[in-house]
Amino acid sequence: MNKSVITIAFAALLLIACNGMAGAHFTMVFPSDSEATVWDVAPEDYIATLGETKTVYVMWGHPYEHISFDMASAPEISVTKPDGAVEQLTPEQITVPGQHEDGSPGDFVAYKASFTVDQDGDSIVLVKYDDPDENLIDYCKAVIHCGEETWYGWDSEVATEQTEVIPYVRPYGMEEGFVFSGNAKYSGQPLPGATVEVEQYHTLDVGKEIVEVAEKKFSYDPPMVFTRQVTTNQNGDFSYTLDEPGIWFVCAAKESDTGGRTLRGVFIVPVLEEFPPEGESSATSISSAELQKAVDEAKAAAEDAKEAAAGTSSTPGFGVILAAAGILGALFLAIRRK
Repeated sequence: MNKSVITIAFAALLLIACNGMAGAHFTMVFPSDSEATVWDVAPEDYIATLGETKTVYVMWGHPYEHISFDMASAPEISVTKPDGAVEQLTPEQITVPGQHEDGSPGDFVAYKASFTVDQDGDSIVLVKYDDPDENLIDYCKAVIHCGEETWYGWDSEVATEQTEVIPYVRPYGMEEGFVFSGNAKYSGQPLPGATVEVEQYHTLDVGKEIVEVAEKKFSYDPPMVFTRQVTTNQNGDFSYTLDEPGIWFVCAAKESDTGGRTLRGVFIVPVLEEFPPEGESSATSISSAELQKAVDEAKAAAEDAKEAAAGTSSTPGFGVILAAAGILGALFLAIRRK
């Protein structure tokens, strides 16, 4: 066989292999008002009011690149209330629009389920999804928070017989740049040396744009910036900085050592934008540049006052008093401008 043909064939196989690894599969649990808005998920969607009916949509795909796949079977969905009561939910099969791996649009099998938020505190939605093609089972958790200063229930263990991520950090009210830390467990015991994958969700347009940039900038290994990785320590603990606002997936895996399914615990973390936003400050704050300008103006005014007073019989130290008054006045005006 011609060497060039072999080279081309090898390159094609390599490309296929790389595309197959481009990003991790995740079970996505997004609260939404309808199928039409399901992909526009925001941190605020994980907040509820007492008595509200909350509908969660469950999809399967690559969050970072916004690639979707059909769900192979109906997931098991439950919600653990703040008081510990567990309600089993009935999943309803639906279709949602999305994008295939090759970039073409399509409709994909997904599911939804609803429940009433009848307690203040944190309700934990747990979704078990078994995907035979990927040879894994996900146990995905999403926290729905309700009520002012009712911050309890978010660290409850709800998948004690399986793989689960237990957060050490309250997973709401946190802004970009905070460090998320947690503990990975399997059957209620710490999971040491486990791989923890971290991936951010992007909408379709943003996903296409950022993937294109990544493929050009990191052509040697684009997926390295799609799916981040850390490893748990001997106690099953780990941490990672979530440096951008949006919806993040944190996934700890219990790899099978008997040829069975890989069992993963997935935890969804909604991250707020920087607060207060950059550039906004209190009414009385003043930048160092503005302060220096005010001081310089005050000094100049004081020098003028001293020269004017030199030919008079003014009180000794009058120039110093004028200088101090000028600086204070300049500071006052600068603060008032803010």
